[in-house]
Amino acid sequence: MSNNCPLSGDSEAINRRYLDHLLVEGRIVGAVHPTAQTELFGQVFDTPIMTAALSHLKPGMPALAKAAKLANAACCIGMGDCGELEAVLKTGAKVIKIVKPYADEEAVLSRLLCAEQNGAVAVGMDVEHAVNAADDRDSVVLGMPLKLPTLAELMHYVGATKLPFLVKGALSVHDAQVCRDIGCAGVILSHHNGLMRWATPPAMQAREIRKAMGDDFIIIVDGGILDGFDAFKALALGASAVSVGRPLMEPLANGGPEAAAQVIQSMTDELKTMMVRTGSPDVRHIDPSVLHPVSW
Repeated sequence: MSNNCPLSGDSEAINRRYLDHLLVEGRIVGAVHPTAQTELFGQVFDTPIMTAALSHLKPGMPALAKAAKLANAACCIGMGDCGELEAVLKTGAKVIKIVKPYADEEAVLSRLLCAEQNGAVAVGMDVEHAVNAADDRDSVVLGMPLKLPTLAELMHYVGATKLPFLVKGALSVHDAQVCRDIGCAGVILSHHNGLMRWATPPAMQAREIRKAMGDDFIIIVDGGILDGFDAFKALALGASAVSVGRPLMEPLANGGPEAAAQVIQSMTDELKTMMVRTGSPDVRHIDPSVLHPVSW
């Protein structure tokens, strides 16, 4: 990363520049047609591309879940009460419920319990959103106060459910190790739409975290994944899966679940074109040495 990179701390722009500075080496000789099939939380999906932990979408969160089901992709959802979660799960989608770190402990525990009782495949907490972007105070989201959880509180939430637990907002080997130590199944690497200025790109951290944590720890890269080519780079760096938000929002609003599912499927096709051209037979066997960073 060049010292004269004129990005003024814009973490979203830094993220884009990082992904764009990775070139890919071709290894087509002897390659085979790949599979994008992915296993997470004991579930088998047709793609490692999942929905981001979105909320308050038009035409509604069940529509996003239907899109994920059509694409046989994991569906991650964010804010919302138990009634909304029940409606989402009734679609038959395989859902990961991400809960905000509410100051009201009961608001957290009730959502974790609802997810467990209604068939979610995993839960998590959006720890990064607890703190304001401009200062170190706890934030308020849609009128509900949040609280930066202590490690003891976070451990309590992890232990309050039988479901696999993810922490969203981790962005370092340190965070990943602490999450594992308190019982988490994995992390979602994210800086939540640039809340942290000068943040390292989530994909950049994946390689070090994978090396430190081993193959079984779940690493989901969230942020800036716009197509299957970005997804390929993140997977090559060590991600178990990637989450996608913005590319789905307009198709979902204008074309419904079918249009959003088509985006996921098209991105998966792009991913597979990169896999076949790099001799990658499946998503767990993408050789990171096919990536070549260039100075920017």
